[in-house]
Amino acid sequence: MTKRSIAFATALLAMTGAVTASELAPGNGHSIHLGRFDGAVYYTVEKDGYRVVATLASGAEAQPIRFVSTLGPGERLMISVPQAIGQPSADFEIIRDGEVLLVNEPGATLFDSVTTSAILDE
Repeated sequence: MTKRSIAFATALLAMTGAVTASELAPGNGHSIHLGRFDGAVYYTVEKDGYRVVATLASGAEAQPIRFVSTLGPGERLMISVPQAIGQPSADFEIIRDGEVLLVNEPGATLFDSVTTSAILDE
């Protein structure tokens, strides 16, 4: 009963449009999907911060684009892909929150995570 109450409360909060963030571990890859671009992001812990590497391409034959940035605590990196006129851009944000690196999926909401968790729990 408690699980259902928590899931219901979280789903209600999700209706506010909050974006969910996934934690990324050092050296582990995370898939990125931004409009017509697909790729991966990973990071390593370096002396001067977390070295984040994101690689994107618009197809198997396309030349990839690589973004590299070193993030200190509280810093963030956003990769943004413009869409059609009048449409919002597809944004992928990487945030360093203390010792944790978080990734925000474009268009993802907290409800997406709750739904997935509920299905896996049952």
